[in-house]
Amino acid sequence: MVGSHGCFVWYELTTTNPEAAKAFYADVVGWSTRDASMPGAAYTLFTAGEDPVAGLLGLAAEARKMGAQPRWTGYVGVDDVDAATDRLKGLGGTVYVPPTDVPDVSRFSVVADPQMATLALVKGLKSGQEQPAALSSPGHVGWHELSAVDWEQAFAFYGELFGWQKVDADFGGLGTYLLFSAGGQTIGGMATKPPTVPMPFWLYYFNVGDIDAAAKRVKAGGGKILEGPVEARGGNRIARCTDPQGAMFALRAGRSKTIGYFGPAAADDPAATRLFVPKKAGPNA
Repeated sequence: MVGSHGCFVWYELTTTNPEAAKAFYADVVGWSTRDASMPGAAYTLFTAGEDPVAGLLGLAAEARKMGAQPRWTGYVGVDDVDAATDRLKGLGGTVYVPPTDVPDVSRFSVVADPQMATLALVKGLKSGQEQPAALSSPGHVGWHELSAVDWEQAFAFYGELFGWQKVDADFGGLGTYLLFSAGGQTIGGMATKPPTVPMPFWLYYFNVGDIDAAAKRVKAGGGKILEGPVEARGGNRIARCTDPQGAMFALRAGRSKTIGYFGPAAADDPAATRLFVPKKAGPNA
């Protein structure tokens, strides 16, 4: 994973019903599945064409007893998992799973930032089992979005840990939305969450061709549409969803622009910089 330090390189769904999740995401996103289990550890790869995109595993009974819920977790590539995990602790983060080896695959840790948004650190994924691909690739993750307790403190943490850079920020009436880059590529945004959202979290947007059809498949498959489909900046349309087991994810359809997926500021709505904010309806809407 040359040059992957600070970039999201893998995504993983932990769920209470892996078989149901396979069928749901295959239908909604168009993924295929491939078994990658090891002795005593069932594991499934989601693939877009021949490209592995994400992993799937069951939520352990012990974790359920401790209150763990189905969720998507993003893995950020680092040059040294042990050093990065120690650095994270020194910056006020929390370690849930200490640096651990997966034989012949990787070394990883599961952590949380100081505001308790969960993610993972990883080094050593096999060449065929790592992202990033182009952010606009069908079936791949097209955007990474953090809803934080305080976006400025969150960015200071991630900038120190991963070397992320500020790209641009909108200061509209809906609050600041910061675009950030890793490895020279704008890959996501972050904002301070509304008070009604109980916990900070990372949200991952999966690229689909027809978002209206995909949203219908979400509902038909037992998932829920939390918002959308709505228009966003740069010719994009997005929807925020949960799967039947309750894991939150998002869908995106559209085209890539120079700065993330936002493009030039919309003359009618300069506050709509954030990906998930719908454009204001026109007078004839």
